[in-house]
Amino acid sequence: MRGRGTTYNPQIRFEALRWEAFDDEWAHVEDSFGEERERRIPTQYFRDNTKTALARNSSPDIGFTYDLNPYRGCEHGCIYCYARPTHEYLGFSSGLDFETKIMVKENIAALLEKEFQKPSWKPQVVMLSGNTDCYQPIERRLQLTRKCLEVFLKYRNPVGMITKNALVLRDVDLLSELARLNLVSVTLSVTTLDRNLGRKMEPRTSSPEHRLMAIEGLAKAGVRVGVNVAPVIPGLNDEEIPAILSAAKERGATGAGFTVVRLPYAVKDLFVEWIKREFPERAERVLHRIREVRSGNLNDPNFGSRMRGNGEIAETIAQLFKVAKRKLGFNKPHEPLSTSQFRVLTNQFELFEMQL
Repeated sequence: MRGRGTTYNPQIRFEALRWEAFDDEWAHVEDSFGEERERRIPTQYFRDNTKTALARNSSPDIGFTYDLNPYRGCEHGCIYCYARPTHEYLGFSSGLDFETKIMVKENIAALLEKEFQKPSWKPQVVMLSGNTDCYQPIERRLQLTRKCLEVFLKYRNPVGMITKNALVLRDVDLLSELARLNLVSVTLSVTTLDRNLGRKMEPRTSSPEHRLMAIEGLAKAGVRVGVNVAPVIPGLNDEEIPAILSAAKERGATGAGFTVVRLPYAVKDLFVEWIKREFPERAERVLHRIREVRSGNLNDPNFGSRMRGNGEIAETIAQLFKVAKRKLGFNKPHEPLSTSQFRVLTNQFELFEMQL
């Protein structure tokens, strides 16, 4: 299926009813030239009438308490995405549904503003976004992420951002203003420099070249920008770590991180089907190495080890990253984002006074 990460919908773990596809001999339609047409599944968008903007995180191995996700589901279609199973809470599948049925929080900026107006709110870094990408394709039209950035700037609350999409450059005006006040840090996730691998693994994300261009553009605008090699998939892209870090450093990245692939719930089945379909000659080697860093399994949900893995291969990956990071000068500490400039604006007159 052109432009999609997976080819099917696995069973929803909360549903007793199961649907099975079958070939009725009408699935393959031929055009007048006798060539089989590629199946195209359109993306559908649904209103998400959520009442709160921020999701609270209690995981000890994640460095933020609150995250903000304008969209649920992600059209990028990354086959390995650990967020896929969250779609099952909505009655959708982790498979094609996750990348073709997108929930849109149309009032997310207004809800965020209400959070900042609460007397109980303590200014702190909010991650945008910690689950699904805030710059997926529909953002180009809806601009929900941009509206949220306007709220962060208005209230002077710090924000961290992570994305795989060069669309982030559209908002360089807001990001540079936030950066001037030390209120923003942006991370571009770069999984591979191989365009062909990237297109198969992350079909609707920006190309590796465009992500590097985004790093360069943000750096030139004075925005603190880093690179995240995530996920590292043993036997598939782990050898690229030094090259990715070097390319990002050349374009102005000042920070670097990595995580090892996580395959929770149905993501395991999706990934196994994908690797056997796209890389049959490498599939068993890759799956074997993932099991080696996951104590014999394809996933390890335990805090402390789920981000990095364990065992000899996991240690080799960590050392490779550590050496490359030190060699390129990524070890310099950053000043924490500012929380001292937060302000509560109760009316337009007060806003006018603050601007003066």
